[in-house]
Amino acid sequence: MRTKKIGVLALQGSVEEHLHTLSQIEAAEGFPVRTKEELSRAEAIILPGGESTTLRKLLREFELEDPLRRRITDGMPVWGTCAGMILLAREVEGGESTLSVMDISVRRNAYGRQSDSFSAEAVIPEVSPSDPLRLVFIRAPWVERVWGDAHILCEVGGHIAAVRQHNMLATSFHPELTNSTA
Repeated sequence: MRTKKIGVLALQGSVEEHLHTLSQIEAAEGFPVRTKEELSRAEAIILPGGESTTLRKLLREFELEDPLRRRITDGMPVWGTCAGMILLAREVEGGESTLSVMDISVRRNAYGRQSDSFSAEAVIPEVSPSDPLRLVFIRAPWVERVWGDAHILCEVGGHIAAVRQHNMLATSFHPELTNSTA
């Protein structure tokens, strides 16, 4: 089995947690991405949770916003978790969009403040068809609406928590904070 080189945007946020999870997957080689050169080595990328406004500023400062957008629109697989979901969204309610590549509108901090963090369980048929997965929400966004080719994978508490569109996956929750590699 060939190992896939998976970058983790390493400007801010839950980078180490994603890299640790990737180290548990035999077919994955995770590495941090902070430069255009590192981005060019990635076959796929994870945009981690963190603070979306800070990530947007750092993407611009490190001159990664346009190259990352191009790689994603050219088909590179991407998974945006929490703040990463916000970076991918075409619309951000009460905020500014960044990469604007996914046909979703998101609401920042929709589930509440840090003190409102929680975990839930849900079956996500495309990921784990019969076994519920533990989902951890920390100041998480939710998706207000989808359109175009985006489709809903999971709802929690009546709100959209996971979506997919072609090569893009976005989740409100933090999979890197669980023991699951599903």
